[in-house]
Amino acid sequence: MLCRFFCAAATLCLMVNLAAAQDPTKVEPRHYKLHFENDHVVVIDIHYGPHEKSELHDHPGGVVVNLTGGHLRFTDQNGKVQEVYAKAGESRWFPPVKHKVENLGDETYNAVYIAIRGKQTAAATEREHGSPLIAEQIAKILTEYAQPATKP
Repeated sequence: MLCRFFCAAATLCLMVNLAAAQDPTKVEPRHYKLHFENDHVVVIDIHYGPHEKSELHDHPGGVVVNLTGGHLRFTDQNGKVQEVYAKAGESRWFPPVKHKVENLGDETYNAVYIAIRGKQTAAATEREHGSPLIAEQIAKILTEYAQPATKP
């Protein structure tokens, strides 16, 4: 009986950890902060200090926009390693991915990840409004990031 209890508790803990691993803002709140979301997109601020590492986490398909340059190591769930030299201002499309990240550089790395919620959503928005609302929202968000920070 006691063995069943411990097995059930261990299974429950594993299931909670696996469910939480799906959202980087929950698994890695130090590195990923929710900036904005709606029915179409989820916008996440990314921040890695020098030599910081993440735990394994998931991202849906989306676009990353590098605000600063960086030397990063990505390790997927199968152990495949890829090193990337990110350039400030560069953007890249990423399919859905589960990985760990390490900032190999001596400088802070900052980026914005714009996760797309669904292909049908963009088509519906374009039919309803005559132009893709997603592109307008993304442009607005990136414009906000391009503005110099002001002190209150």
